[in-house]
Amino acid sequence: MVRDDGAAEARVDHEPDYRFTLANERTFLAWVRTALGLLAGGIAVSQFYSSSMLLHNAIGVVCVVLAAIIAVGAFWQWRRVQGAMRCDQPLPRSPLIPVTVVGAGVAALLALALVAP
Repeated sequence: MVRDDGAAEARVDHEPDYRFTLANERTFLAWVRTALGLLAGGIAVSQFYSSSMLLHNAIGVVCVVLAAIIAVGAFWQWRRVQGAMRCDQPLPRSPLIPVTVVGAGVAALLALALVAP
């Protein structure tokens, strides 16, 4: 960091209140549960509906790819939030929310195309 007078300011690293650390960990674990649910759903759609229908495979691929993105993104966001708390900085926004919404929307549209008469 740079102060107003141009001198470099050292980042203060301290252990945050354990309640905030545990809340950050619970949020991480919630994202991981979401990723595991999507992974299970993607595998189920691909295996239980193993016909040659392209939509079944597309839904499975969207769910599995989204699960991988969320799993990696959850760890990345957990580290960013933990670092911000340790240095008394504002908490960073999570890119996982829009990614999850778009991915779930794409999977829902594919499912709608599958079940539409």
